[in-house]
Amino acid sequence: MVDDNKPLVVVSRCLGFENCRWNGEIVKDEFVDRLSPYVEFRTVCPEVQIGLGVPRDPIHIESSRGVRSLVQPATGRDVTAEMLAFCSSFLSSLGGVDGFLLKARSPSCGPGDVKIYAAGGKSGAMDKGSGFFGDAVLTAFPDLAVESEGRLNNFRIREHYLTRLFATARLGAMEKKGAMRGLVDFHARNKLLLMAYNQAELKTLGHIVANHEHLKVAELLSTYRSHFARALSRTPRYTSNINVLMHAMGYFSQGITSREKSHFLQTLERYRAGNIPLSAALGIVNSWIARFDQEYLRQQTFFAPYPEELAFISDSGKGRDL
Repeated sequence: MVDDNKPLVVVSRCLGFENCRWNGEIVKDEFVDRLSPYVEFRTVCPEVQIGLGVPRDPIHIESSRGVRSLVQPATGRDVTAEMLAFCSSFLSSLGGVDGFLLKARSPSCGPGDVKIYAAGGKSGAMDKGSGFFGDAVLTAFPDLAVESEGRLNNFRIREHYLTRLFATARLGAMEKKGAMRGLVDFHARNKLLLMAYNQAELKTLGHIVANHEHLKVAELLSTYRSHFARALSRTPRYTSNINVLMHAMGYFSQGITSREKSHFLQTLERYRAGNIPLSAALGIVNSWIARFDQEYLRQQTFFAPYPEELAFISDSGKGRDL
């Protein structure tokens, strides 16, 4: 179901693009390499782009009475104002973007799990939070997929990130056409995906598409986007995905063998236990869709929410949430 409209992803430049870390190094990341052919990347390095060199003395976040500062301990330089100005300027100039992939634990880019020190920074970290740029991203784009490369080693988090990223790109492509027919078709193709993620929002989105109030398409699209983003904001429960998969199996109950059914149910139990990714179960259903030429399920984004080449298991990733 993934189309040719590539998502636009803002990515930390040090993740395989340029030797711009504080120590002059680069971070080679398997997921970024795999994702590269399927998205358009726009790189960013806030620290370099505010004038800090490569290599450079590292910076960190300090907090005093709830006020955070971005400080370079070795020099005593405070770059808070420069960083805040850069964040505002860069993010306001982005235009249409579908997601962010940021460097974990970076005092600038990190979207979470960044060490925060007391003023003076002479003791250990007192707290954790988002980096300055990462925090600005989360504030400016609350409806988009935003993750660090570290968390994406977890295949459950990675599946959710990719699903949101490519769904947002498909939504944007549909919105550009601005046609009511396109909205109706988009909603129909995402019905099972929305059923797995959030049934209450699925009902609301169905009401929006029905358009009993006879609103203009532009207004409908704006409202639809808001609720669609809300529907996909949280990772779906295992049981919700399993319910949709069981529903799908019903389409093939007369054609598959008892052994095939048993294997599928065992696969669902392994998925429920967090031992395998959702893509393992989707692969079985997709083989049935092709075998029995099931057109309705073939059109559903739930069964191919992103390119299958991105469905892999990292050696360092486990299924349960971090």
